[in-house]
Amino acid sequence: MPRYKNQFAGPNFVEETIIRQEGGIVGVIRIKPSSVLWKPSGETKFYCVPLDRFVRWIKSRKTGATRPKY
Repeated sequence: MPRYKNQFAGPNFVEETIIRQEGGIVGVIRIKPSSVLWKPSGETKFYCVPLDRFVRWIKSRKTGATRPKY
């Protein structure tokens, strides 16, 4: 495939603010290709975990994570 002269300058991550149903911010989650970051409300720095470690953790039976039933 040829190398392009121009390219899109899209974001390097997806970031979402999580808001409680009754109002107020819970925190911010940022998802990158290599990691997942979490910043609780009122804090300035993110907690970070590599994506492969997150995948192992979320799939573990110890977490109690389940698949949603749509």
